[in-house]
Amino acid sequence: MFKVTYLTGFHAIEERIKSGRLCGPLLVAKAGPRAKEIVTLAVNNKIRLERTGTFDLDGLAPDNRGIALQIEDDGSHTEISLESFITNMENSQQQNALVLILDEITDPHNYGAILRCCDQFGVDLVVSRNRRNAKHASVISSTSAGAVSWVTQAETPNLVRAIEDLKECGFWIYGADMDGEAAYKMDLKGKIGLVLGSEGSGISRLLLEKCDGLIGIPSCGKIDSLNVSVAAGVLLYEIQRQRIG
Repeated sequence: MFKVTYLTGFHAIEERIKSGRLCGPLLVAKAGPRAKEIVTLAVNNKIRLERTGTFDLDGLAPDNRGIALQIEDDGSHTEISLESFITNMENSQQQNALVLILDEITDPHNYGAILRCCDQFGVDLVVSRNRRNAKHASVISSTSAGAVSWVTQAETPNLVRAIEDLKECGFWIYGADMDGEAAYKMDLKGKIGLVLGSEGSGISRLLLEKCDGLIGIPSCGKIDSLNVSVAAGVLLYEIQRQRIG
């Protein structure tokens, strides 16, 4: 079932409109220079405008900056099935591919920040467990600066099976772990699947058992580990560096 929600961040609204995905109307209470640019973008993309009062808009989207974009969210953001992705990989015989597997990422701010990293570093697919990962559309879209509208995602009821299917397709699966081998020492070219664990407990035992190895980030800090979204950025950068270097 779809539910109505509202995007309020300027970048999030812009990227959702540019993506061509269904959205609208754009609710406008007051429009400064930045908001007027978005209104023009909406008009050019045939997004319906609705003028509304500030009080009414505050009631619908409390953190708005004079405008809000209405979207219908089914809580999944699914773009493609894992089966379709694997079939496309096999048909194209693509040699390099990068899949990010998220194991119980529950903080929508982390989820959004991870998606922003995925957009920047060329992740081909993000796989997560359906109904159990971060699902707050407006927070995710805002934190990802709109990257949620561009990053291809798939959901699955069984991450262990998803990893098995990826391995059958030729992927090497690495789990992010502070005790893993330093990323810069590893060969991260080819078909790579990177598993990121939850903010609190890390990667679950069943997924760890399916990993071909553990990948870590050398550090000299006093605290235990990096935030999961920061770790994602560092590791994805290293993979991208090796591929274009």
